[in-house]
Amino acid sequence: MNKQYMLNPNTTLPTVTTTSAPHKPVVAPPRQPLPRPILAANKPRLHLGRDVPLEFIMAVAQRDHASPQAPRKFTREQLVAQVRQWVAEGLQVFCVQESCGFGFVLPRGLVAAGAQSFLITPIALNGQRKTDKLDARALGLRLSRWLDGNTDELAPIRIPTEAEQRRRETTRRRQFLVRQRRQFANRGHGQAAESAHLKLPHRWWGARHWPQLAALDPWRRGVLEKLRDLILAVETQRTALETELTARLQAPPRPKGLGELTLATLDGEVCDWGRFGNRKHMGSYTGCGPGEHSSGGQRRLGSIDRLGNARVRALLGEAVWRFLLWQPHWKAALRLKVKLAAGPALKKKTVVALARQLAIDLWRWRPGRATLADLGWIAA
Repeated sequence: MNKQYMLNPNTTLPTVTTTSAPHKPVVAPPRQPLPRPILAANKPRLHLGRDVPLEFIMAVAQRDHASPQAPRKFTREQLVAQVRQWVAEGLQVFCVQESCGFGFVLPRGLVAAGAQSFLITPIALNGQRKTDKLDARALGLRLSRWLDGNTDELAPIRIPTEAEQRRRETTRRRQFLVRQRRQFANRGHGQAAESAHLKLPHRWWGARHWPQLAALDPWRRGVLEKLRDLILAVETQRTALETELTARLQAPPRPKGLGELTLATLDGEVCDWGRFGNRKHMGSYTGCGPGEHSSGGQRRLGSIDRLGNARVRALLGEAVWRFLLWQPHWKAALRLKVKLAAGPALKKKTVVALARQLAIDLWRWRPGRATLADLGWIAA
């Protein structure tokens, strides 16, 4: 051994003290993979492209690599029974459809029947020509190529569980009730202005202002009273929903500037923060990424693409303005402090960029990948 690395046994080593506690490693939850097909080499395949109007289901079947069969109309029950029969015959049944406003009842029923069902984002399938038959056929052909290994043909999305779907519906029903109350209140304002040339107080239906409207004639007061009954009924339901939403948030503590209802709504819309594999996936979900039209050596970035969840995007934009007020040490905002101080126009664009970054920070904090201190946040 080299002498310069040898120590005398009688030598006392100096004591090194530290004032900071050791950093505890943050264990990230496992990533949830996107839907992938499970192929059995010893079984024939059947590809089923579906176009799903509300009244019926248009389906086109294709066995292995043969030509697609003629389109057929099914009801939901008939299609599930037919898929169950195909599975009993020993076929691997793969189904695909575009996501729509009819929920996830049909995909779950097909999975229960033994098929592998996939949902994709709506896409343009046949250019200027669009019919139910053409769309179902194009989806089936894309599904066949996707199963053969061409991953660019389809982009399957994650189907939420029933529990996640119900949690999300609670937040959306609250937003619906808020809009309904605003419509009833505005109707009252318009009715008073039209019939009596009268400006009502802001919350004219409340216990404070309603007695002041006793001087109105019986007809006008009767119209407002009916609207008031509807507003009070809506507010009762909204209060019950807000109590349910806030009860979901137990721990960890929230960052200052992010309200309980905002956080509960974001949790409901995202369903599971751990389902995004990286920060780019999380940022794309918000729809706050810049549009691009580049060619050759020239790069042009435009306005945001708005391809993500509009509800999440609106909540993030509101939260950023509060964070700029209550989170002076937010690391993402400190990196852009020069642009935030450049003027109103650039500040608004910077807030949109910070909305995307806030989603990424929440994706890091909510599942436990980072702490409030790691992000420069102050606890509420």
